[in-house]
Amino acid sequence: MKYIAFILLAGFGMNQAGGESYVSKNARISLYSKAPLEDIEAVSGKGVSVLNTTTGAVAFTVPIKSFQFDKSLMQEHFNENYMESDKFPNASFKGKIQEKFDVSKEGTYPVRAIGILEVHGVKQSRTIPGTIIVNKNTVRLTSEFTVQCKDHKIEIPRLVFQKIAESIQVKVSTDYTNYQK
Repeated sequence: MKYIAFILLAGFGMNQAGGESYVSKNARISLYSKAPLEDIEAVSGKGVSVLNTTTGAVAFTVPIKSFQFDKSLMQEHFNENYMESDKFPNASFKGKIQEKFDVSKEGTYPVRAIGILEVHGVKQSRTIPGTIIVNKNTVRLTSEFTVQCKDHKIEIPRLVFQKIAESIQVKVSTDYTNYQK
């Protein structure tokens, strides 16, 4: 996990002079889809994120295999048949928060991040809404958005179309700590 955080920091130039970087090594990301025959839910606590509070640059990555399902067969199908997690091991977002927020002042800041969401090897430009909550020494980011399977070439066989929805709700919640070199 330290290695992934370092790559995100280095790749984004997020530790440049004048920028204050925050890191999270345990971002919680949940997936939910409602289908006619069965709802599907999964959670990962292994997302990694970096946030530069000066520039607004933000990056997330999550290992696909880290998502845990209630049913092991569902988890197996998710990884092997739909997400092809051996071929596409991570999902990621890299972008920039558009609104200004002040980590020195407690408050709740509605924000939007514009960037590239990569899922299943397909990159898509997205504007993702979120909220930054500053409370004492804590910076928290939450977000909720929808991913369309077809937008990322995730194929749903006709045989199981009533069990799997064509859109997935994604929820993200992470607490950042100030990054120290």
